[in-house]
Amino acid sequence: MYIKTTHSTNSLMKEMLAKGEWSEGERFLYTGYQTAGRGQTGNSWESEADKNLLCSILLPPRQNLFELNVAVSVAVHRMINCQLSIVNSQLTIKWPNDIYWQNKKVAGILVENAIIGSEVKYSIAGIGLNVNQTEFVSDAPNPVSLKQITGKDYDIDALMVQLNEEVQKTLQEDVWTYYREHLYRREGEWLFAEREVSVAPSKILTEKPREAFKASIAGITEQGELVLRTAQGEKKYHFKEIQFVV
Repeated sequence: MYIKTTHSTNSLMKEMLAKGEWSEGERFLYTGYQTAGRGQTGNSWESEADKNLLCSILLPPRQNLFELNVAVSVAVHRMINCQLSIVNSQLTIKWPNDIYWQNKKVAGILVENAIIGSEVKYSIAGIGLNVNQTEFVSDAPNPVSLKQITGKDYDIDALMVQLNEEVQKTLQEDVWTYYREHLYRREGEWLFAEREVSVAPSKILTEKPREAFKASIAGITEQGELVLRTAQGEKKYHFKEIQFVV
């Protein structure tokens, strides 16, 4: 389903599902422009009109919710990899689900779940991929687009089709190994900073990074925790409890 302009594809899809207006069998909603695009925990997503891939995909429910982050991240990574050819070795998945080229963010993913009691009714993956935009004016620290990387213009509709196909594939596959093998900074020691955070359902209320320390990535748990290793041992972190120092 295509909507020329909307506030947020994730929000619109949720509203339509709640009102019973979503067509049975429909999985894909995309737009040319979002007036209130969203990232993780209330962050905004900047996107110039008709320059980027902005979509939401209705996903089948799973008990392990982080598996959907893994599947969608791998699908987006694979799709972008096909476009970057000789520079694709520099494309990684930054835990939990951003796609990075070198140290810059080319795509972001926001998976939201409708849970009633202990049952997951549905999940929605919102995806923003910087495609043909070459100027970014927000305070986002490190955006980059496919065109900035390769110098080429891209057919966004063709990318939408490819992305949808990749998502449907990864939902049927075990892609944990691929996810772990393509993690951002998966080898070597890097700077990290723990964060003191107070989080509402959709927004960080307060955030205070602590002093940076060196650590290596020891792994990702099946529940989506980042495991870091230092000289003092290993420690697990939930999303927003730790940040990469980029």
